[in-house]
Order: sequence, then structure tokens, then C-alpha cells
Amino acid sequence: MTTRDEHPYSTLRSWLGVSVITASLFIFVTTELMPVGLLTPVSTSLHISVGVAGLMVTLYGISAGLGVPFIVAWTRRVNRRVLLSALLAILALGNLITAIAPNFPLVLTTRLVMGFANGVFWAIGVSMAMRLVPGRHASRAAAVALSGISIATVVGMPLGTFLESLTSWRTTFLIWSGLSALVFLAVAAVIPSLPSENAVSVREVFALPLKNVRLRLVMLTVILYVLGHFGAYTFVRPFVENNSSATPAYITGLLIIYGAGGAVGNFIAGYTVTKNLRATFIVACAGLVASLLLLLTIGHGQAGLIIAVALWGVSFGAVNLSQINMTLAAAPDTFEAAMSLNTLGYNTSIALGALFGGLFADNLGVRSAFWFGVALTAASLLITLSTRQKTTRPIPDDALAASG
Repeated sequence: MTTRDEHPYSTLRSWLGVSVITASLFIFVTTELMPVGLLTPVSTSLHISVGVAGLMVTLYGISAGLGVPFIVAWTRRVNRRVLLSALLAILALGNLITAIAPNFPLVLTTRLVMGFANGVFWAIGVSMAMRLVPGRHASRAAAVALSGISIATVVGMPLGTFLESLTSWRTTFLIWSGLSALVFLAVAAVIPSLPSENAVSVREVFALPLKNVRLRLVMLTVILYVLGHFGAYTFVRPFVENNSSATPAYITGLLIIYGAGGAVGNFIAGYTVTKNLRATFIVACAGLVASLLLLLTIGHGQAGLIIAVALWGVSFGAVNLSQINMTLAAAPDTFEAAMSLNTLGYNTSIALGALFGGLFADNLGVRSAFWFGVALTAASLLITLSTRQKTTRPIPDDALAASG
């Protein structure tokens, strides 16, 4: 492995490439979660329940999670620029089909295929960004790329909800198809050839958690808090509508507040994870629990909603950055393999969270989905509190660089 301090790419091209990776992450995250803000109009248009509409998130997450370890291993010799281009092409076509689909089964089938592309991107995207810059800047490149998550929550999802209120949910997906195509062209123009590195077979990928106790513990905590978060977050629009009779414009505003909070949390955690990764995760996970409890207790009024949603966003932004650092710290020498397992656990938990949340919402009411979120995020917090600090120490920059 190399730290790439003597780098073959110019500084401008390197950071333009990182920016394109960031834009790709923005497109993938927004495509995955945009149905959260569109559940009500989609369910009305296609004559299905809100819980069934939530399967748009569920199936996407299932394929993104379950398929990624296999696809990453099977494509371990494919040039990463070529692979990323293929993933964006699938995304552009999938959003187009979703926009014109005449029925819900076709929407679900399309989302299932798009999910595979999403999962593979999560496994290779950050690694690509780190490889584009000299080794000493690898961790900075990773942080810039991951800011695409915050941009998606601050801009992407609220913009999708806003566009739907002006046009329709179909037009919203059509616009995202065009944006996916633009990022595809940017990858072709800016990203240099990146031959695959650290090739790992399927058997080696799945052997990692068997050999690595630290990675197992990290995966367990991640799975629990993601289950709880998305069990509630998938149904935030119907929750707000049921509790405060909010307008689409107000819901868009709440999503912007949530996204801005995520950016703040990501920014703060960017500094604190290098000081004390375990404490950062604990505080952020406790914030998730507290925000959901606030929604359930004072979320019937506008002021209470704003406070709870803002805390929710800050906490999720911080906890998300923490868990990526925790994963990398647990397996710094097998970067893509560890990230594929992270993606497996994370996206499968998104899917199951949305599924269980939908079951609770349809059978016991939307509030029960939020109580489900409280229980699972609290379980993640308790497990972290019971583990030793060495399982979540931050990863040094030189190890990050070497793993790229």
C-alpha cells in the first residue's frame, strides 16, 4: 500500500475529482431517501397506504445492503472510474423509469435495482476520494466527500419535497434523473483512471467480522441506531401532518432545519471524533434518543417540532460521521471490504427500519413508529456504553491514507 505523497494528479484535478465524488454521494443519498418526503403524494397517486409506500425505501435498502459485499468482490478488478460511471448510469435510468412508471410494482422493481448501485457506491466512493489526493490529505478528502450526506439532507430532500409541491412527485424523479446524468458526465470528464486496489474475495469479506471483534461490535451498534432512526424518520411527514396539520411548505421547512442540523452535527463531529471518538458517538446517540422523545412529547406544536427536529438533525449528522470513523478504525487495512460490510449493515437496517416502522404505522398508528425508534436508538447507546473505549478509538490520518 502507498500513502501517495508523490501524487500523479494535479492539485486542481485531484480536488475537482473529490468534488465530483461528493456530488455523486449527494445524488445517491437524495435518491435513496427522497421518498421520505413524498410518501403522502405517492401513496395517494398510486392508491396504496403510506406504510406500503414506505417499501420504496425498504427494497432500495435491502438490495443496497445485501448485494454490496458480493458485487464489490465480483468487480474487484474493475477500474473504479468505470464502475462509478456504470452506477450513475443505472441511477439516471432508474429515476427516469420511476418518474414514468404506471404502477407501484414497477416502481418497487426499479428501486430494487437502483439499490444495488447505491450499495456499491457506498463501498467504493470514499475510498476513491481518498485515492485522488496525496496521502497526507486523505482524511480531509474523506470528510469532504462525506459532506455530500449533509448537502443531500440540507438541499436535496427539501428541494425534492418543494419541487413536488410545485409540480408532482413524478416530475421530481424526472429532474433527479437529469441530475444523475450530469454527474455521470462529470465523472467521465474529471475522474482519472483508478485501477482497483486491495482486491478482496467474497469469502474474505465475510470472514472479517468473524476475525475482528471490534468490527462486530461497531456493526451491532450501527445496525441498532439505524434501525431506530429510519423506523421513525421514514414516517416524519405523516407524523407531522397528523400532529400539527402542517402544510407541505412547513414540512419542507422542517426538512431544511433537519438537514442544516445534520451539517452542523457533521461539522462539529469532524473535530471531536479526532479527540474522543467514543464520547462523540455516545453524545450523538443520546441526542437521537432525546430528539425522538421530544417529538413524542412536545411535537404537537410548531416550536416543539422545530426544537426536536433540529436536535435530531444535529445528532444524526454527528453519529453518522462517528460510525464511519469507528468502522475504519476497526479495520483500517481492509478499507473497501469493511465499507462493504458497513453498507450491508447500514442499508439493510434502513430497509428493515422502514419496514418495521411501516408495520407499526399501519397497525398501531404513526406515533408507534417513533416509539420503535426510541427503543432501538437507546439499545445502541447502551451497548456503546457497555463496551471498552479501545473498540472505538479514532483512526490516524496515515492509516487512512494507507488504506486508500
